[in-house]
Amino acid sequence: MAETRNIMIVGVGGQGTLLTSRILGGITVAAGYDVKLSEVHGMAQRGGSVVTYVRYGEKVAEPIVEEGQADVLIAFERLEALRYAHYLKKDGVIIVNDQRIDPMPVVTGVAKYPENIIENLSKEHKVISVDAQAEALAMGNPRVFNVIILGVAAKRMDFPKEQWIDVIKKTVPPKTIDINVAAFERGYEF
Repeated sequence: MAETRNIMIVGVGGQGTLLTSRILGGITVAAGYDVKLSEVHGMAQRGGSVVTYVRYGEKVAEPIVEEGQADVLIAFERLEALRYAHYLKKDGVIIVNDQRIDPMPVVTGVAKYPENIIENLSKEHKVISVDAQAEALAMGNPRVFNVIILGVAAKRMDFPKEQWIDVIKKTVPPKTIDINVAAFERGYEF
């Protein structure tokens, strides 16, 4: 792989974007790539946007993904997918958690939450939508939805499943290894 691959992870504060980017960084390092991670926080602690860029290749100069350059956009919430879709390459893919979290302007009544986000995004982009929140609840731990989404994304990347699981085991807190591996497997089989 000569070219640099660009992945963006977008979500709302508290959704696990940072853990997800650490796992992605870990898998790319394990595969021998040069990796740059960059985290951009909005008002993360108040439910604002959190964006993480993961760029990997033989030599990566800088960590920021430019508009129109993302190969994969992993979105933990529908509105965040819409907000960052313009970063996607023409042949890129959006993997979105079909969840709605109202941002402050919607909560306070200043703005309306857009309708039919996933349907509208699907008109211009390849979109894979999964209700990872429901899957995580069915597994008994609503917090692992981000690893389910990562499993869906991993299936579309060039790293072996065993390597993903190895990195997850090294990255997540020890007492959560089993549930995170199970969540990854569920997403991977999706």
